[in-house]
Amino acid sequence: MTGRKDQTKEQKRSMETFLNICLSITSQTDREQLLSDILDKAMELNNCDAGTLYLLEDDGLHFCRMVTKSIGLRQGGHDDPIGFPPVPLQPQYVSSYSVMHNEPVHIDSVRDDERFDFSGSMRYDEMTGYFTGTMFVVPLANDKGELIGAVQLINALPDGVKTVRKEDLEKTVVGFRPEIELLTNAMASLAAISLTNMQYSQQIRELLSSLVRALSTAIDQRTPYNANHTRNMVKYGEKFIDWLSASGKSTKDLNFDNGKRDAFLMSVWLHDVGKLVVPLEVMDKSSRLGPKLDDVLGRLRIIGLLTRIDALEGRIPAEDAEARLAELGDISEFIKKVNTQGFLPDPDLARVMELGERTFTDENGEVHKWLTDEEFTDLQVRKGTLTAEERQIMESHVTATAKILSEVFFPKQYENTPVWAAMHHELLNGKGYPNHLLGKDADGQDIYEEDKKKENVMKKVIPDEVRLLTILDVFDALTARDRPYKPGMPVEKALSILHSMVEEGSMDGNILALFEESKAWEV
Repeated sequence: MTGRKDQTKEQKRSMETFLNICLSITSQTDREQLLSDILDKAMELNNCDAGTLYLLEDDGLHFCRMVTKSIGLRQGGHDDPIGFPPVPLQPQYVSSYSVMHNEPVHIDSVRDDERFDFSGSMRYDEMTGYFTGTMFVVPLANDKGELIGAVQLINALPDGVKTVRKEDLEKTVVGFRPEIELLTNAMASLAAISLTNMQYSQQIRELLSSLVRALSTAIDQRTPYNANHTRNMVKYGEKFIDWLSASGKSTKDLNFDNGKRDAFLMSVWLHDVGKLVVPLEVMDKSSRLGPKLDDVLGRLRIIGLLTRIDALEGRIPAEDAEARLAELGDISEFIKKVNTQGFLPDPDLARVMELGERTFTDENGEVHKWLTDEEFTDLQVRKGTLTAEERQIMESHVTATAKILSEVFFPKQYENTPVWAAMHHELLNGKGYPNHLLGKDADGQDIYEEDKKKENVMKKVIPDEVRLLTILDVFDALTARDRPYKPGMPVEKALSILHSMVEEGSMDGNILALFEESKAWEV
């Protein structure tokens, strides 16, 4: 009766160990740690001294993890690769046989077993003084029946014995308990499913990332400077986030733990995707007039020819003709200057307004303006190259970004990605677009609103992630040296402009200070 109670108690203990192992494996989110856990938990369940985890690839079973407690060996992982060649998929090798036939294999005595080639184990024993006695190999097969590897367990220990000296192994090791086989097989299957699901999850993330990069490439094909802009922002963002973490300056609102780093960087990649629908003549407009400059200069040449004809036919004095021709030359140079000028000062704007009123009469007696209405509007642009109408078209890329991304399914980890991407032109003083959101009230305090669940938790109207994204966007726009419409600024001048935007209430000064301290542009 006592023996039956002990057996029941042992079964209960094994089941509890098994259930704890299952919980540990299924809750693990780090692949490298999961691989280590699979071997460690299999050894724990079977109370053995050593084990090896193999992963199946095309050319055989690759050593992934190795543990031998009696000699203090633990090897495997990215920073500690195992240098052994893979085990060929041939049935004379016990681990390969187990995988090829998808069945567990018990070896009660490695030295007496004639079914498999254990020469490798014997050589290892000779080199290290180890003793390989008993063995249990379990294949790793997922829920689809796909074989992904094997766990090879070595030298089971008696109940109650957790560690043993290498010298005592030969007289201590026992056979692996058959009653644990079912639990070990179940654990191996669960581990294989967890690995497969983790691989699927990684593949989905890589698919999503590759699609994002493909969209950026599509923008690159339309306008190379914009893709450089996005890539630069990603580089700055990566370095800033790494610096923020390493420096310990993450805050409750500005941190990139638990996958938020990937979600934020994806929002950077996607923030300008709406420019796919912006006409190139607007997006790449490098001057006020663009191709219309040739029309204006050609018209001025025609006016000059008509002036010469008038002089030759005696309709105007020669000296008046020469004066008009000189003026036309001066006007041509003035228009070429204004066409590419960064800012149009008041005297130049006044001269443009005067030119807009000028007319000439052609050979048929018809009266024409020197500048068409469209050309006149273009030349009146005070800053940059876009008219008010063109700027509206350009700014519509944010709305287009939101619309495009609304059609994409983002997993929970990336649920904020489209929101952040579509808000990158919002400013804290409400002067951004498209929704003119506010970040601070009149007293400079952050404005809050209830969250979607209507709980007592509050959130900023413009999240810190968006505030950082906006700083990255403006900084690169100011410093970029490949824009067709302006030269790049030195970093110091760009930072000075950003600080002025902080003073006017449109930028977050705390985040800008962190960005400046990180020197993330020094990539």
